[in-house]
Amino acid sequence: MSTFTLLGISGSLRQDACNRKLLREAVRLFGDAEFTEANLRLPLYDGDLEDAEGIPADVTRLADQIKTADAILISTPEYNKNISGVLKNALDWVSRVKGMPWKDKPVVLMAAADGRAGGERSMHSLILCMMPFRAKLVYGPEVFIANCREAFDETGELKDEGAQKFLGILMKKLRGELEG
Repeated sequence: MSTFTLLGISGSLRQDACNRKLLREAVRLFGDAEFTEANLRLPLYDGDLEDAEGIPADVTRLADQIKTADAILISTPEYNKNISGVLKNALDWVSRVKGMPWKDKPVVLMAAADGRAGGERSMHSLILCMMPFRAKLVYGPEVFIANCREAFDETGELKDEGAQKFLGILMKKLRGELEG
């Protein structure tokens, strides 16, 4: 059994964010892996800044993490029926880095939100945002965690057996993709 490197990208910056918990739960269900969580505290994308100073070091680091990881896990909140500005900003910045770090990279998408739809609309927006990068999206089952502030127990595990089952199936599918 191989130890894979997984990069987690949470669309929320809060330390105790549901999407960060969902990433850690996904890694737990994936099994043995090296896990790193990306830092999305990046400057706002600005073409003038890029022209004057080049790609910021934190963006280059993120692009390198994407390129070297065996797979990427992205968990998005839903802000006003869409992905967060932080996540979109990171995707826009990485798109400016040469070498197409996303190309053919296995990527799993999931969502956790306070609302009753669990981030379903933001997930579909995220799929559209990922399309230009030619990543290898690993689909199904879709994982949407509704009312996420109540969805995790004190250890960070999902309380709902169905949600845990779907996330486990998705992680097993990702592992199968990597083991090829």
